[in-house]
Amino acid sequence: MINKNEGNKQLLRYASLAMQFLVSIGLGVFIGLKVDKWVKISFPLLVWLLPLLIIVGLLYNILKETSKKK
Repeated sequence: MINKNEGNKQLLRYASLAMQFLVSIGLGVFIGLKVDKWVKISFPLLVWLLPLLIIVGLLYNILKETSKKK
């Protein structure tokens, strides 16, 4: 059984991973927009590619973090 303190630690851990996920995707879209405008690409290539790469990296990180043995 998980005590209350351990449950709070897990909640904060998962909340921080979720916040990292959202902020990273937002930054990826923002940077992709700016770079696409700077390079003058007609198709928004980096707006799609950067967040996709970030999602793959973050999913790997989340799987690694959540599967750690104690």
